[in-house]
Amino acid sequence: MREPRKDDNRPKKRHIFLRIDSWIDSTVWNAGFKLSQWWEDTTIFFRRFRVTGWKKVVFEVLGEGMTWGTVGSVLMLALALPAFEETKGNWRAQSDFAVTFLDRYGNEIGHRGIIHEDSVPIDELPDHLIKAVLATEDRRFFDHYGIDFLGLARAMTENARAGGVVQGGSTLTQQLAKNLFLSNERTIERKIKEAFLAIWLESNLSKKEILRLYLDRAYMGGGTFGAAAAAQFYFGKAITDVNLAESAMLAGLFKAPARYAPHVNLPAARGRANEVLTNLVQGGLMTEGQVIAARLNPATVIDRAQVKAPDFFLDWAFDEVQRIARPFAQHSLIVRTTIDMGLQNAAEDSVESSLRQYGESFHVKQGALVMVENGGPVRAMVGGRDYGESQFNRATRALRQPGSSFKVYTYAAAMEKGMTPETIVVDAPITWRGWSPQNYGRSYAGRITILTAIAKSINTIPVRLAKDKLGTDLIVETAKNMGIETPLRADKTMPLGTSEVTVLDQATAYAVFPAGGLQSRRHGISQILNYDGDILYDFSRDEPPAKRILSEQANASMNSMLTQIPVIGTARKAALDNGIVTGGKTGTTQAYRDAWFVGFTGDYTTAVWFGNDDYTSTNNMTGGSLPAMTFKRLMDYAEQGIEHRQIPGITNPAPAPSKQPEVANAKPDENALPPLVRPRSLSADVTRLLRSVGETFEKAPALKAPEKNGGKVAVLGAADGGSAQKGLPNAASN
Repeated sequence: MREPRKDDNRPKKRHIFLRIDSWIDSTVWNAGFKLSQWWEDTTIFFRRFRVTGWKKVVFEVLGEGMTWGTVGSVLMLALALPAFEETKGNWRAQSDFAVTFLDRYGNEIGHRGIIHEDSVPIDELPDHLIKAVLATEDRRFFDHYGIDFLGLARAMTENARAGGVVQGGSTLTQQLAKNLFLSNERTIERKIKEAFLAIWLESNLSKKEILRLYLDRAYMGGGTFGAAAAAQFYFGKAITDVNLAESAMLAGLFKAPARYAPHVNLPAARGRANEVLTNLVQGGLMTEGQVIAARLNPATVIDRAQVKAPDFFLDWAFDEVQRIARPFAQHSLIVRTTIDMGLQNAAEDSVESSLRQYGESFHVKQGALVMVENGGPVRAMVGGRDYGESQFNRATRALRQPGSSFKVYTYAAAMEKGMTPETIVVDAPITWRGWSPQNYGRSYAGRITILTAIAKSINTIPVRLAKDKLGTDLIVETAKNMGIETPLRADKTMPLGTSEVTVLDQATAYAVFPAGGLQSRRHGISQILNYDGDILYDFSRDEPPAKRILSEQANASMNSMLTQIPVIGTARKAALDNGIVTGGKTGTTQAYRDAWFVGFTGDYTTAVWFGNDDYTSTNNMTGGSLPAMTFKRLMDYAEQGIEHRQIPGITNPAPAPSKQPEVANAKPDENALPPLVRPRSLSADVTRLLRSVGETFEKAPALKAPEKNGGKVAVLGAADGGSAQKGLPNAASN
């Protein structure tokens, strides 16, 4: 017999594969058949519940409602998450602090914070004060759950009838949510967060707690926060002792504290108080007979000098205090700040005068400014036009595109790479990652120096440097090292200033140039003391020394270029009088939404911004116009009567202190802002002499005098626990 061939196994293998294929086909077919059968049975079952006629309409509406309700719930959850992120921190923390602020010379300038346990309980407040607040701010406070839809509908109806905003729809809880967690920025995002946070507050606090927090935290004008502080400031009495007329005046301050502050405009405050009394009657909380005495005898206030508190600065300084003093056991503190009230008043006047004189023609409504002295102390801060109208600090919190003022970081990185102001670059069309930037005049200059490129603010050059030489990561690193704390986007448009920064960022970073390339060490707090006089924190003692950011050569190259911009570049209106050398850079963003000038002398660095909160375009305002003019007005004032320091790397000598300007004999310029004249207290020579005497006393050895008893020796001096250690520091130390 023949042996079986190996090929005889092939039919068996084919048979196995055919069986597997048959099983798959039958299984899939059976599954499909059973599924269709199940679907048919299910359909037949649900046909029993089919409705017709008007019932069908009802069920369709309910079905659609359930579908859209599910979608809405998911959407609401997505919108609520960012709002609830605001509550993660210790939002009650600021109630742990009570801070008295002093200026650089030791003069009291304001207070922040409130001791939670010392605030007056709601049950101890006058009944007419509570009624006045609720009648004016939120009549349905005890009936809603954070959002009053009936009140909102009523406000919308009244506003539609009046053709403008005459009533607000925000509840008292929503206003508290804004005060605790949010800013006054008018955006849809903020309103959404405000609504969710109001519901969160209603869920976690009682109505009495919400009302007490509102009365303790609201800004009441005159630099005061809370009804208790306002009662002391305006009437010189405790909040528990105010009468109905005074309560009505206090309740009227919540809407617009700057406009109705009685120490500023008493007739307006009394008119507003009369409206509050009318609200009490209309709301059914009091009768006309009960309020008639308050109408006939309106409240009077204490006569106070018109001393404005630097509120925007104090808000920022209070945040700094909480950051620094959190580990301290004591939270009732005295804080010596770096602010100079003479420079602060001049800064506020410069911004307000610019907006008042040119705001309408340029279609600009807001401005911000930060002034830093060489060495880091913040001497002035303007966070907006009117603190009473909006407490949103545009100097520290508003993120705005810097435009061409950002180019200095690209050029600083280039100088660190070995380039010089005389390095030749090519101004020509360029395309990078599908983007082709254009110059302001849509023309090109060909081969030019870097000095010409920065002076004329040419756009293609920083883009070409970023593309071919530097890379965006190096530019971002340079900007951050110089002091930009806002996160930057390292995209292709970043070299032209499309990534947002703050005014404080710009002032901090530019202050590196007059500091010789060293870290500017910007700060607003000099010392923190307790009420026993113990120094808990001292900036010069507790902070590390300045680090080098730019090499001396790179910094000198930057200064040599930046000091030419007010001479031959885009910032000629920023050039100071009396030949004082000035450096800086202008910035104008797309569609003229933001205008900047950031400049410096050997003594001060100042960043100025103008724009609109709603990001609408200005009327062709550039950084070389109103910002540069405002910078000049403030710096002309600041440089009067002081000993000038030289900008590092600039070889020409610093000018000697000049005499007071002959304002009366000067030829008037209709287009120029009126100059500010700095009051003269001590000459530069006398100041130097007093400082040298003070240094001599500090270095002198302690005096020793023998005691009569036991031959013991008493050491007389600052080390003996005297005022030099426990008292407030003297003005000369700053």
